[in-house]
Amino acid sequence: MTPPAHEQSTPAGDLEDFDSIVEQHSDFVYNVAYRVMGSPQEAEDVTQDAFLSAYRAYDRFRGQSHVTTWLYRITMNAALMRLRKTKRDRTLTNTGVDDMEVIDWTKNPHKDALDSELGDKLREGIDLLEPDLRAALVLRDVQGLSNAEAAETLDITVSALKSRLHRARMVVRRYLEEYVRTPRA
Repeated sequence: MTPPAHEQSTPAGDLEDFDSIVEQHSDFVYNVAYRVMGSPQEAEDVTQDAFLSAYRAYDRFRGQSHVTTWLYRITMNAALMRLRKTKRDRTLTNTGVDDMEVIDWTKNPHKDALDSELGDKLREGIDLLEPDLRAALVLRDVQGLSNAEAAETLDITVSALKSRLHRARMVVRRYLEEYVRTPRA
C-alpha cells in the first residue's frame, strides 16, 4: 500500500525546486492572501496553508500553467476555505482599492477628502460581497489579472468569471450610488 501523496517522499531536487518557488513567490502569495482576508495574521495563516497545499500537490504540477497562476489558484482556494470555514462576515481593511484608479466624479475643492471617503465607501462595498464574488473582483479589478488568468485561478470558465464580475460590480455600484449621486438643481 502506498502512502498518501502528501506523505510520499519527494526527491531532493524537487524539494530544492519547491524551496526556490517559496523563496521567489512568498511575498506574492502573502499579498494575494492579505487582499482577500484583510488581516495580516489571517494572511499569514492563508499563506502557510497555501504553501502546504502547494507542497502536497507539487508532484502533480505539470507546468501547464504559470507557477504564479497555480499559486494564485491555491492561495484563493485557501482563503475562500478559511472564509467559509469561519462563517463570519470578514471586513477587508485593505483590498488594494487605493491602487485602483478612482474616477473623479466631482470638481469639488475638497477632492482629497472626497477621494479618501470614496475609497472607504468602495472598500465597504467590496466587504458586502460573497467570497466567490469578492475573489473574482479582487483578482480581476484589483490585482489586474486578465479574464482568462482570473478564471483559471478560480478554476471556472471565463463566462462564469464574467458573470461573477458583473454581479460583484453591480453590488458595489448599488452601494456607491447614494454617495456619488449629485443633487439636482
